[in-house]
Amino acid sequence: MSYMKEFTKGLIKENPTLVTLLGMCPTLAITTMASNAIGMGAAATFVLICSNVVISLLKKVIPKAVRLPSYIVIIAGFVTLIQLILQAFFPAIYDALGIYLPLITVNCIILGRAEMFASKNNVGAAALDGAGMGVGFTLALLCMGSVREIFGSGTWFGLQVCPEFMEPMTLFILPAGGFFVLGCLIALVNKIANRQPPKAAGCAACPNREGCPSAVGETAAAEKISENAAKAAENEKKEEK
Repeated sequence: MSYMKEFTKGLIKENPTLVTLLGMCPTLAITTMASNAIGMGAAATFVLICSNVVISLLKKVIPKAVRLPSYIVIIAGFVTLIQLILQAFFPAIYDALGIYLPLITVNCIILGRAEMFASKNNVGAAALDGAGMGVGFTLALLCMGSVREIFGSGTWFGLQVCPEFMEPMTLFILPAGGFFVLGCLIALVNKIANRQPPKAAGCAACPNREGCPSAVGETAAAEKISENAAKAAENEKKEEK
């Protein structure tokens, strides 16, 4: 296993926000300012690393029947800890993030990495995976927050960066502006990563289609449709004769 690869994959290739499209709620809601983006990204990164490490350590102890509730309890413990830290030392960020801070508990990025990676790999790999995904999430939020704040408010981290005679485009700090910036960033990342859309849709495009019940059922259905079409064609020829 390449530990460097486990860290860097979350930056662009498997970026949780711009590639796998997870964590859309905080991404669109709190990126009106770059400082909010940094705060949310740092909090999520802390929870990702800590929860991945603990889940990796306990992967042989947690029963499979209750693994998801167990993961949520572990994640909620670290979310509570980061809430108390922000409330005590960074009250402005704590107030700005609002309800989206405790909602880190059910963030799809954190639950997904716990289920797909941390529960199946060693502690070192799990920690690097959490760090890489957290940094990738933070970079995505920072890019969105910077673009929306500069164009929507004329500031960056609260500092005036646009001339006073230029009117800010308030569209960028509205929900519509968030969707627009997100779409542009997704397109840019796909261009950098040379990602191509699948040539086939459905089970035919899935790399795990062999042996999958859904794929077998889809293949059988396609064969049945072809058989029915052939029979219909034969009947038409008979009627013409």
